[in-house]
Amino acid sequence: MNADFLNSRPAPVPAEYIPGIDAASPDRFINRELSWLAFNWRVLEEADNTSQPLLERVRFLSISGSNLDEFYTVRVAGIRAQIRGGVETRSMDGMTPSQQLARLNEGCAALMRAQSETWGRLKDELEAANIHVVGSEGLSDEDRALVEQHFLAQVFPVLTPMAIDPAHPFPFIPNAGLALVLNLRRRRDDEALSALLPIPGQLDRFYRLPDGPQGAVRFLPLETMIEMSLDQLFYGYDVKGRAIFRILRDSDLEVEEEAEDLVREFETALKRRRRGEVIRLKISAEAPEQLKQKIATALSVARDEVIEVAGIIGVSDLSELVIDDFPELRWTSYQPRMPERVRDHNGDIFAAIRQKDMLLHHPYESFDIVVNFIQQAARDPDVVAIKQTLYRTSNQSPIVQALCEAAEDGKSVTALVELKARFDEAANIRQARMLERAGAQVVFGFVDWKTHAKISTVVRREAGELVTYTHFGTGNYHPITAKIYTDLSLFTCSPAHGRDATKIFNFTTGYAEPQGLEKVQCAPLTLKRTILEGLEAEAEHARAGRPAKVWVKLNSLHEEEVIDALYAASQAGVEIDIVARGICSVRPGIPGLSENIRVKSVIGRFLEHSRIVCFGNGHGLPSPQAKVYISSADWMDRNLNRRVETLVSIENPTVHAQIIDQVMAANLRDTAQSWVLMPDGRYVRADEPQELTQRFNCHEFFMRYPSLSGRGRAGAEDAPRLTEIAAE
Repeated sequence: MNADFLNSRPAPVPAEYIPGIDAASPDRFINRELSWLAFNWRVLEEADNTSQPLLERVRFLSISGSNLDEFYTVRVAGIRAQIRGGVETRSMDGMTPSQQLARLNEGCAALMRAQSETWGRLKDELEAANIHVVGSEGLSDEDRALVEQHFLAQVFPVLTPMAIDPAHPFPFIPNAGLALVLNLRRRRDDEALSALLPIPGQLDRFYRLPDGPQGAVRFLPLETMIEMSLDQLFYGYDVKGRAIFRILRDSDLEVEEEAEDLVREFETALKRRRRGEVIRLKISAEAPEQLKQKIATALSVARDEVIEVAGIIGVSDLSELVIDDFPELRWTSYQPRMPERVRDHNGDIFAAIRQKDMLLHHPYESFDIVVNFIQQAARDPDVVAIKQTLYRTSNQSPIVQALCEAAEDGKSVTALVELKARFDEAANIRQARMLERAGAQVVFGFVDWKTHAKISTVVRREAGELVTYTHFGTGNYHPITAKIYTDLSLFTCSPAHGRDATKIFNFTTGYAEPQGLEKVQCAPLTLKRTILEGLEAEAEHARAGRPAKVWVKLNSLHEEEVIDALYAASQAGVEIDIVARGICSVRPGIPGLSENIRVKSVIGRFLEHSRIVCFGNGHGLPSPQAKVYISSADWMDRNLNRRVETLVSIENPTVHAQIIDQVMAANLRDTAQSWVLMPDGRYVRADEPQELTQRFNCHEFFMRYPSLSGRGRAGAEDAPRLTEIAAE
């Protein structure tokens, strides 16, 4: 399957991949949850991709595990709640909640079996590379002494063994909690005892032993260490049966919409999440049946929600094995570039932006510039005001610290903190409290809409006038995830962009709907309409015989009206190429419906996160006349209809060219890490040339070559435009 969408025209899809569907039926959509499951299969299959370094393959396996855990605690939990509530509303593709749950349970069980099989293969390859996950057998007396010493000093103090009997009710196990359950027999009187040993999540899952012969790196699983040390916990007892298990709890949040104090309501909801209903129990397959039944009964888990695991339980913990000792088994280190234009201005970011708009492509270009933008504003005596959205950020966020510094210095600081950022709610509450103490004005946006837009504005007094500098991002203000997520940062002092950003801030703080937006569209008000109008305009160009083309890059695509608009544009003759990393409910390549639509997914070293849409505007693509936008929003029902999001028009010619000729072109051209979506929902890995050097890897391209924007005096001669290469 040819994944080079930049240099190839659509080829007929093999008949066996084309389902028989009525173009007006729900079958024209791929189920959202099953599409996500297909995405996680692609992540897992990278763990078997021998072109990836071995330890990075272990990381992919770990990611597939953590992805699946979150999927169960949120999406599957939501479907289960619908079933319990008697909800029979069908999904966009026509499935009832019960039908979806049955398909998901089957698919997730297969995925977990595949994870165990993959770990078995990777474990063998790790051993061949002299990295060993060892058991208690074969440990020397010296090893055992070290294990005992470590256990007593670092593990024993935080363990709490608990008897299970009428006087000791079954203890609480937190979400993703791991525990050891034991059937014991007292030696002196043969008295039976059932006991539970919760394993605190603060402990490392793998203990690294001193290197063995020939420099062998050795890891001992924590549960094995505990089993070796049971005499320290249950002296005088023999173990007659044991099992290790892990639970997942419903982690979705419900918040009363009319809560008077939103922060206090979220703090209460977070406590409820911690004690959410158990929705999945994974237990070691070799456990005695009586122990399995006892645990399931104590946790009120139905038999069909119990998964027996033959391999490791807690695949996500395998990330601890990705160590730095073997650089040849890791991706080569990469140092993000600093924009030369900022250097030309001696680090003065405002001067660099005044010269012209600047686009940074993270992580290839350093996120430090975004942080420095706020830090410089905080310390600049000419800065009057700073406004900042915070959806996700790090615990010790340098951006939050800079905002606090600015507020303490007397500047007007407004921070819009989104409390509903899933799994970051507690951190965001802490950040909000810190900002309030520093004197910043903290607001929480809408109760029923998440504020997902990524905007920062700095108002600076220059020559007696106020100038607004604006940053728009496709990703979060999070310095840590910015090292592995690919995102775009636009810096501009365009008055129109600044006015629009201010209007959107006012919308979130004062609920006044923005009027007369010029360069930035806002969900849930005007963003979707702009997309629909762009698709219809392309369809008109096609019907008039003009070139008509659309390029789209997203994380997820699942919105009925937009997908139908894509189908309508395809039927009018518009060529549509979509790069969707995760969920995609479009069925491409179906004659009479979507034969002009192609969809691919890029899974590789970095997590593709930027959102882009390019409309040919009657000139096709690539073209300097194309309409180009970057966005914080995926094309999902929630993003377009129930969130505050931005769609930012790109006006600067260099930035415009960078997005079309580099960012989009490289993703469309990629063959090394691309999967092509078939009409039946299956993904097919790209055909691979015989020579590895012939495979185009978009991540390696971006690491190797500089971007067009931000080059400064260095010039952009060494920044290739892939569309020009493709045309030659």
